[in-house]
Amino acid sequence: LVGKINDCGVIRPRYPVNKKTFEIFEKRFLPASGFGILILTTPLGIMSHNEAREKNAGGRLLAFVY
Repeated sequence: LVGKINDCGVIRPRYPVNKKTFEIFEKRFLPASGFGILILTTPLGIMSHNEAREKNAGGRLLAFVY
């Protein structure tokens, strides 16, 4: 992973998100649309925002990576 990750960080406070609000937090924490991932905890487990969107799962934001 050396040279592959530009930035990563913890998101505090743990904002609640759902399928409709992912885009708001993508714009806030990621540098460009479709670049990087948000990591969140859901009732289905820890997953990326893309996976949560596919499964229609909401949860709380944990971190970002790009």
